[in-house]
Amino acid sequence: MATATYTKTGTKATTPAKLDKAVFGVEVTSHELLKQAYLTYLSNGRTAGAKVKTRGLVRGGGKKPWKQKGTGRARFGSTRNPIWRGGGVVFGPTGHENYTKALSTKAKRQATRQALSLASQENKVSVIESFDVKSGKTADAIKLLDKLGANRSVLVVVDNQTPEMLRATSNLDYVKIVQSRYINVYDAMNAHSIIITNDGLIAVNEWLGEAK
Repeated sequence: MATATYTKTGTKATTPAKLDKAVFGVEVTSHELLKQAYLTYLSNGRTAGAKVKTRGLVRGGGKKPWKQKGTGRARFGSTRNPIWRGGGVVFGPTGHENYTKALSTKAKRQATRQALSLASQENKVSVIESFDVKSGKTADAIKLLDKLGANRSVLVVVDNQTPEMLRATSNLDYVKIVQSRYINVYDAMNAHSIIITNDGLIAVNEWLGEAK
């Protein structure tokens, strides 16, 4: 069994918390799957925002620049020809590009296990009884995170999100709260601290455990 720091909410008392070896103790011999899952996450979040105009969309160019023959110059039918300045763009982005990538559920889960295992090896994983910010105040969330020593790139894993949790951390750009089944490789690898509640840990083990 792998272990993690176990902290009662709002206290400094620590006890080793047992982590499922099938989830937090996976041997990572190659980072290829992690890379694939990481890039898939980024690709699926990418939007096709770039768009250019083809020669048919550029305004103007209706008049032929000069007559077809007799000038000694190359023939052109429009000033919006792609090789002219101010002309259209050939093979540019249209805004309809699809950047999504597919990764099987089995591969995603294995990659998530690997990411959590690496985080556990680096002592980034902590288990707490609950993320208790029932007041919904940002100051209380900061106070709790400071007691846990988490003040940089914090990933909080809970079984169920509450409006109070989200309101208390909405102004903390270094904190992200996710439900157990929505942990992904990107968040796990970029987090400096991963804080998991008791209920969240149970749900993670059920989702990523050996039976899965």
